[in-house]
Amino acid sequence: MTSTKINLAKALPVFMTFIVMGFVDVVGVSTGYIQKDFGLQDSTAQLIPAMAFLWFLLLSVPTGIIQDKLGKRKVMNIGILITGLGMALPFVGYSFPIMLAAFVLLGIGNTIVQVAANPLLQDVTTKEKLSSFLSLAQFLKAITSLLGPIIATYMATRYGNWKLVFAVYAVTSFISLLWLTATKIEEHKSDREAATFRSCFGLLSDRFILLMVLGIFLIVGADVGMNSNIQNILTSLFGVSLEQASYGISIYFTALMISRFAGAVLLNFVKPGKFLIATSVLSILGLLVMIFAPSATIAQAGIFVTGLGAGNLFPLVFSIAINRMPDRSNEISGLMVMAIVGGAVVPPIMGIVSTNIGVIASVVVLIACMIYVLGVSFSARND
Repeated sequence: MTSTKINLAKALPVFMTFIVMGFVDVVGVSTGYIQKDFGLQDSTAQLIPAMAFLWFLLLSVPTGIIQDKLGKRKVMNIGILITGLGMALPFVGYSFPIMLAAFVLLGIGNTIVQVAANPLLQDVTTKEKLSSFLSLAQFLKAITSLLGPIIATYMATRYGNWKLVFAVYAVTSFISLLWLTATKIEEHKSDREAATFRSCFGLLSDRFILLMVLGIFLIVGADVGMNSNIQNILTSLFGVSLEQASYGISIYFTALMISRFAGAVLLNFVKPGKFLIATSVLSILGLLVMIFAPSATIAQAGIFVTGLGAGNLFPLVFSIAINRMPDRSNEISGLMVMAIVGGAVVPPIMGIVSTNIGVIASVVVLIACMIYVLGVSFSARND
């Protein structure tokens, strides 16, 4: 998009796709309820986020290649449709296999949505505003992530059925699908040859792109690990109830929401590279507070600080990479979203560590992820 003006009629339905994107974070509160309902061990329960996030590894690059041919909006619509179907599946029956299948569909749909969403947003904004708009879009995603545990807990206490959160998400998905279908968007077309597997993976030979992709892997892994383990951390260390611990997830996503809104404003004045350094440090400080917290209240404060730091890590790394090579946005987006598979890798590692060593040791895994991101941020400090 070359115009300096933003067309809200085209931008708003794209922003709504980020709300649909946020549905995948319901995996956090769902893990706690499903583990309780079926009496699962920590390591078994962490298969739930793995089922959702495995597809980012398998489908991201193929999706980036396909959308280079079909167009981002068409591919986005396919992803939203699959997401909606996944959200409707729990009402077919409630069993552990069916819930795994629901999260498989959610993961497939969310993979497609995430590959298409960021480049599509690029088509309705300007290069100068991309970092800010990505943070704003992630702010909307954080609202969804925040509301997920609240809706699930409300449905559990008010109607005795926490799964009604999926009905809300299914209806919202289909509304987004209809709105985007009715909106015409002029998509940026590159003069270069169509993307291929070789051209996508060839970008990994660029050291900077490789560092950014690994950064996304650990950022998302840490985010999902945090989301899906907050309940376990608070119940194990401080003896609070599952329902009370679920609000810890809401505290985390409240911090993410505040962070992303602030980032959308601050990135109009601060370079993304320098902002990335500051937020990485803040994330590490918050995790350290959680480890040494003497009470649940202090631990919740640490959760909040971690969320403030982590909120902008994903959009910052994503926008920095795309702005380095804007003509390769589909391929970079495919690689970046492929790296979201970190959400299927880090939580099981945390589950194994928690089962065999202890809950506090699982938080150390998150700190290690953030230390890497801090190191990578120095490579992007001038961007």
